[in-house]
Amino acid sequence: MNHISDYLKKAFNKMTDLSKNKSLLAYLIAAMFITLPLKHNIGSLTCIVFLLVSFLKAKKTDFSLSGVLLLPILLYVLMLISSIWSIESKLTIKGLQKEILFLVIPLAFSTFPKMNRNVVDKAIEWFSFTMIGFSIFYFLKAIVKFINTGDKGVFFYHELVSLELNAIYMAVFGSLAMFFFLVKKEKSIIDKIGFWILIVFIFLLSSKNIIIVDLMMIIVYYSFFSSVSRGTKKIMLLAVIIISISSVLFIKPVRNRFMIEFETIFVDSSLNNATEENQGPIYNISLKQAWSQDQFQQNDFFPGAAFRLFQIRIFKEMVQEESIFFTGFGLDAAQYKIREKIKQHNLHVSYGELNFHNEYIQIFAELGVVGFLIVLSMLFFTLKKGIINKDFVHIAFAVTMIVLFLTESFLSRQRGIIFFIVFYCMFNSVNYYNEQKILK
Repeated sequence: MNHISDYLKKAFNKMTDLSKNKSLLAYLIAAMFITLPLKHNIGSLTCIVFLLVSFLKAKKTDFSLSGVLLLPILLYVLMLISSIWSIESKLTIKGLQKEILFLVIPLAFSTFPKMNRNVVDKAIEWFSFTMIGFSIFYFLKAIVKFINTGDKGVFFYHELVSLELNAIYMAVFGSLAMFFFLVKKEKSIIDKIGFWILIVFIFLLSSKNIIIVDLMMIIVYYSFFSSVSRGTKKIMLLAVIIISISSVLFIKPVRNRFMIEFETIFVDSSLNNATEENQGPIYNISLKQAWSQDQFQQNDFFPGAAFRLFQIRIFKEMVQEESIFFTGFGLDAAQYKIREKIKQHNLHVSYGELNFHNEYIQIFAELGVVGFLIVLSMLFFTLKKGIINKDFVHIAFAVTMIVLFLTESFLSRQRGIIFFIVFYCMFNSVNYYNEQKILK
């Protein structure tokens, strides 16, 4: 035991020595980002190391809790209070363990002096190059699968990265890395290759919303932020647009994911062409049906947009039937009510295991209007700061989160929590006006 104790003391002393190096914070932040696609326990470990170093080196003179960093802390306090009225107290207590990063990460960032932009750039750069590495790894893994099975589907969506890791989450991670290379002023050959690898990776992941948001943000960048010549802007924009259109038109899995959404806007109960013969007919539910039809059949299928619209509908019913406007059901306690609604409308039981797939509604249903307003405030202030400081990567992060929250309950999973709260705190802790003040 004495040997272990000595080893731990040496390790902590080493971290203390390293903290004199301004790059330590960049290493610690980058480690949390880099481990996002790995197993949860690895991601948890990097967060613990970051917190240990932060609190061990905390000084009263450095501690400064800004209003922007106070917001996620207030959100966690509300989560904690919701355990009083939660309809599923066990789930709420379990959720508090997962969401505690909303409390401790902002406090940790508050123990550091204001970071200069170099620390942020280093952390994002290491994360971005790591994402290129992950992209190549999953490309190679898919090639091996294709050789063994002959199935082209292994190159797309969840099949490319696994359902547990989730294609949408990986598309979000890849997008922010892609934006880093996009805005980099002096690009090496490796930077340019990495940028296009990430572009291809994002398209193969086939997340419709992320593809659309990325395309819009690239157009905004070259229209308002880029300092390259007009001719170069036109070439880059044309290349991105051609790749986007070509992917939707000619890559069947990507095209199918877009076309099924367009089809269900206009056509009720269209036949799902992806149905296997031995399953029998499966019918796509249109947006109109999702919003107004009372009873469904077990072989009805909800495409992405229709399902999310249905979730908005049942949330509306919950607000009308239950007294949850100010309190919500309690953190992580809404799933029971979702299952009730799925049963009431005769949907297949598997839909009852899915959350709202909308962070705004998820928060409102769990924590009421106050939680909803806190989340809106966090998004508003981080977007505002990015615009004021003309930091395009910061703006891209804020816009991506604002749009993603419409289609995903992003803060219900550990990866989403770590990604959001660490980037949120990092971007909102940067001292843009005194680049000479560096972490010491």
